[in-house]
Amino acid sequence: MVRQGNTTTITGQRSAVEGAAGSVQLAGVSKVFGRGRSAVRALDKISLEVPPGEFTCLIGASGCGKSTLLNLVAGLDQPTAGKVTASGRVALMFQEPALFPWLTAAGNIDLALRARGLGRVERRQRTAELLDAVRLTDFGAKRPHELSGGMRQRVALARALAQDADVLLMDEPFGALDAMTRDLLHDELDRVCAGRRLTILFVTHNVQEAVRLGDRVVVLSSRPGRVVDQFDVSIERPRRIDSAPVAELAAKITDRLREEMSRDTRLRAGVGAGLRGEAGLARVARSPDAG
Repeated sequence: MVRQGNTTTITGQRSAVEGAAGSVQLAGVSKVFGRGRSAVRALDKISLEVPPGEFTCLIGASGCGKSTLLNLVAGLDQPTAGKVTASGRVALMFQEPALFPWLTAAGNIDLALRARGLGRVERRQRTAELLDAVRLTDFGAKRPHELSGGMRQRVALARALAQDADVLLMDEPFGALDAMTRDLLHDELDRVCAGRRLTILFVTHNVQEAVRLGDRVVVLSSRPGRVVDQFDVSIERPRRIDSAPVAELAAKITDRLREEMSRDTRLRAGVGAGLRGEAGLARVARSPDAG
């Protein structure tokens, strides 16, 4: 799938090597919402490559364009400039489970399989496998309101996997959960992905979560979002979110984030002071006593 400027071409191809994950490339990607003086530049000339099989985490301040970037990769929106390329099938998992309340857990997964055109027998078998993969074997007949928040997110994960994706986009999927449930789902995600060569682009505000899960952490600037730094995570797996190596690298990344946010604050303060100064000069120039 390739998106360039205001055009979108869906190639629909699988990865060239059987079992290989897809990849994501962004080349000089910018996104502007609105026009004229009210226009908001969300992303500015972002270039980023996520190779097959890598788990890449995006970190940045609120409003820096992380979710916008995922929407562009998913094909839900188009870049204003630049080129977005995603090879293979792409699935998107949101912060909220977004399950259909009238369907059971199995029914929500089955719907994704039906969209792929699978027959009834194959869908039933695949649904059972996915429920087992996320450890919800005995909960297939339950509706979303009968499941805990963590269980609903597991169903959402199974539904995303049901799309047979090569690239999985995850937009703060565990952000609304308590710390214990989130930690358990980190383990589940590790386990489920271990048997699948997925390429994952994961958005989070939690720096320790990014280090706990990712192979690489990409730091975005405040709006408009730009790539300002990248950190490789060479910590051996399995990892614990409260381990010393994770905490140490998370602290380093947090310092870099604070540095970037402080720079942005100073820059905006300077621009604001300049605008106020220009406004003051303009008022003086318009004053009857001027000159």
